[in-house]
Amino acid sequence: MRTTLAIDCGGGGIKASVLDEAGTMRARPLRVPTPYPLPTSLFVKTLVDLGSRLPGADRVTVGMPGMIRHGVVVATPHYVTRAGPRTKPEPALVTEWSGYDAQSALAEAFGLPVLVLNDAEVHGAGVVAGTGLELVLTLGTGLGCALFDGGVLAPHLELSQAPVRWGMSYDTYVGEHERRRLGDAFWSRRVRTVVDGLRPVFQWDRLYLGGGNSRLVRPEQLARMGDDVVVVPNTAGIVGGVRAWAIRPG
Repeated sequence: MRTTLAIDCGGGGIKASVLDEAGTMRARPLRVPTPYPLPTSLFVKTLVDLGSRLPGADRVTVGMPGMIRHGVVVATPHYVTRAGPRTKPEPALVTEWSGYDAQSALAEAFGLPVLVLNDAEVHGAGVVAGTGLELVLTLGTGLGCALFDGGVLAPHLELSQAPVRWGMSYDTYVGEHERRRLGDAFWSRRVRTVVDGLRPVFQWDRLYLGGGNSRLVRPEQLARMGDDVVVVPNTAGIVGGVRAWAIRPG
């Protein structure tokens, strides 16, 4: 049976588990805080060290924030900062991460086949039904986005970096910092505002709200979003590590 080490890299923490071919976890998930500052060498070491604490696997799936194309980091929002989300970017880290071939570096470090995708894409792989146009939005440190058409992953768009209101990006507007500042009730209204605003843009058949904060969206706001909007478990960020190999771009 082929097993997969699935690693979900966030702005605040990095989680991992080992899955069988059915997507069932074969080990209790482990989590470590995301270290900062985070040069690429420390990123690789952190993931390898985390993987060494779990049972051996045949391949590795890594989901990480930012624009990832064919396993290469075009841009990543948190890992280029001095001390984590909402802190000042470090020019040397911006340069180091830009164009970094994370997939090749991790494949060499693990000595295994490695797939690196945007974290929302891996999350989506764990929840989409594979029919119609399905949009996945993950609510966590910021906002993640992935789009699937008939179960096939579309090219990634960094929606999180687009302006939405008052000069804020989506990342900031519905991110963890604003949730803490506003409280869950007002923050949930913001999430509904985002959903309502994106509906005519995507015309989805189904919208999935995932990520660690999706469970905090108030039921009354979720009900107003419509029956085509559903909340899915945050564990999909790990469980999707198996299905991601089937939906990855060619």
